[in-house]
Amino acid sequence: MLSLKNVNLRFRNFALRDINLNIESGSYFVIVGPTGAGKTLLLETIAGLQPAHEGMVELDNRDITRLQPEQRRMGLVYQDHTLFPHLNVAQNIGFGLRMRKQNKNSIKQKVTEAAALMRVENLLERQVERLSGGEKQKVALARALVLEPSVLLLDEPLGALDPESRETLRDELHRLHTRLHTTIVHVTHDFQEAIVLADKMTVIGEGQVKQTGTPSEIFRQPASVFVARFTMSKNILQGQISDGYFSSGSLRVRLKEKFSGPCFGIIRPEDIDIKSTPIRADGCETIPGTITEIIDYGATVSILTDVPPVVQCMLHRTTVEEKNLKTGQNVFLTFKTSSLRILEH
Repeated sequence: MLSLKNVNLRFRNFALRDINLNIESGSYFVIVGPTGAGKTLLLETIAGLQPAHEGMVELDNRDITRLQPEQRRMGLVYQDHTLFPHLNVAQNIGFGLRMRKQNKNSIKQKVTEAAALMRVENLLERQVERLSGGEKQKVALARALVLEPSVLLLDEPLGALDPESRETLRDELHRLHTRLHTTIVHVTHDFQEAIVLADKMTVIGEGQVKQTGTPSEIFRQPASVFVARFTMSKNILQGQISDGYFSSGSLRVRLKEKFSGPCFGIIRPEDIDIKSTPIRADGCETIPGTITEIIDYGATVSILTDVPPVVQCMLHRTTVEEKNLKTGQNVFLTFKTSSLRILEH
């Protein structure tokens, strides 16, 4: 297990504060957060490139807080590949082994195995400037894996790739982890990327851990408005609870919450359906509204409705076509009461 206990670090005008994380051995752990949240700084703290000023970093119950990066047996892959331009692919992959003074036959065998693992064995003699972005990232991963790290650290590994290459390499990372069960800590600002890859994840912002859990827990049960906004909940409605009802503008929903006072009601746009007539069913709410805007995203369509407040729905394109939804149309928004999450101020 990789553990961070009460880690604090100051870097220029930024600080990581009270970071506590437990990353299970063999898991795929993703650190997500907006730009400037401290994700890369946290990864470099784990790697030893930025030593913690307070707190402890442990690996398999061993204190590694003061160890140099080369003593931690971790592999680090950045977004920009950092390959050596004067070396070919095989030489790049084997660079760390040569630094460890391993014999030529051992290096050749391990390089071949690492290249096959990342499916770049046909590129071994090629110069790196002739590689695509996705191929360069695969070579960088092979170079890290050939050293058999106890933890593989990935800093935005898909960030610089085109959409097709990003999806391909994302699938490669999933396959790689399924095969090797190496502990992977992956930094990204892309929440969808995290959902696909992570066994567990943490959301950080302003140098602090905001929430840690499975992707489903964070997606469905955000612990704060910050997390809800980052996970694209969209409908973050400021209101209050009184007499067992949540109210925001004209929206009024019966709840089981026992407290009263100001709060936020959060409901994901994909949890809302649009009907032409009201639906009456236990555990469901039906709210009248008017379609104000329709935004086509290809496979999905965003429907903005004025209740008020403005509530966003996300439907499949075929559903929108079947319902023949139009701007200005009066409709009924239907959702399960349980899909509305309440956060106190």
